Amino acid sequence: QVQLVESGGGLVQPGGSLRLSCAASGFALDYYHIGWFRQAPGKEREGVSCISSSHGSTYYADSVKGRFTISRDNAKNTVYLQMNSLKPEDTAVYYCAARGGYGSSCLGVIENRYGMDYWGKGTLVTVSS
Repeated sequence: QVQLVESGGGLVQPGGSLRLSCAASGFALDYYHIGWFRQAPGKEREGVSCISSSHGSTYYADSVKGRFTISRDNAKNTVYLQMNSLKPEDTAVYYCAARGGYGSSCLGVIENRYGMDYWGKGTLVTVSS
């Protein structure tokens, strides 16, 4: 079966940190661009970050650049999103998704130019005092 499972969400105070995990099964994620997306209530889904299938290049939305770090552990078939200096506006359901690397780019992923091949169910991140 093909599956992406997110974990690591929860409640955190502003300025705090969380690390999200995206574990893939049924396919090798190193042949896919892996993107993190988020959706807050009443708002459109936005691309947050992406790690490329080829050389592991990383890309970030301007809203999170300098605060979030995406990484990949191919041995564990898992992608991580380290989130530091969290703000209330980061509150959202966070999803990971996979897009085949052929004919696509991570920049296109975070700019929502492509349909993704696989989606996780999401994990809720709440940043509140």
